Amino acid sequence: MVVLRAKLLIAGDSCVGKTALTQVFHSDGSQFPKNYTLTVGAEVSVKTVHIPETSDSVELYIFDSAGKELFSETVQQYWENTNLIMVAYDVSNEQSFNACNKWLERCRAATPYQSVPGALIATKTDLKQRRVISAKEGKEFASSKDLEYFECSAKEHQNVEAPFYFLAQEFHKIYHEKLEVMKSLT
Repeated sequence: MVVLRAKLLIAGDSCVGKTALTQVFHSDGSQFPKNYTLTVGAEVSVKTVHIPETSDSVELYIFDSAGKELFSETVQQYWENTNLIMVAYDVSNEQSFNACNKWLERCRAATPYQSVPGALIATKTDLKQRRVISAKEGKEFASSKDLEYFECSAKEHQNVEAPFYFLAQEFHKIYHEKLEVMKSLT
């Protein structure tokens, strides 16, 4: 049985639902924040994800990063040594989608010597009437940036676990690929 530890950074504009997504995932759906609370710096939570068809697991150290530009210098210190990246946007807020490239560039700049698996998260999909960014637009952007695409609603507990489980499995896969390379050298 192998227990891996991975640092997962969640970035995106303020108010896109990063904290709600993290809290709902961490609490297995029992905690959804009813009121908005500004994240200052980063909030860290830890959750273990079991890898299917193995006895292995990945402990995700989830860094929910502040989205306000005011804190951009402060949060940079939390971004170093990131193993996994999530960039989130609100499907009802075009500005948050347009900012995804900026957030992704910042995340990748913090890990310049490694390729880091990532996911683009379309949040607040329960706001169907107010949606301005289509799934097609999200998927195209994700594909162009080598990200996996997910849509979710923390409020309705829809598809919240999927991006976390996907990234944990990617991290596990990379670990085993590196292990095989090391074995082949001996």
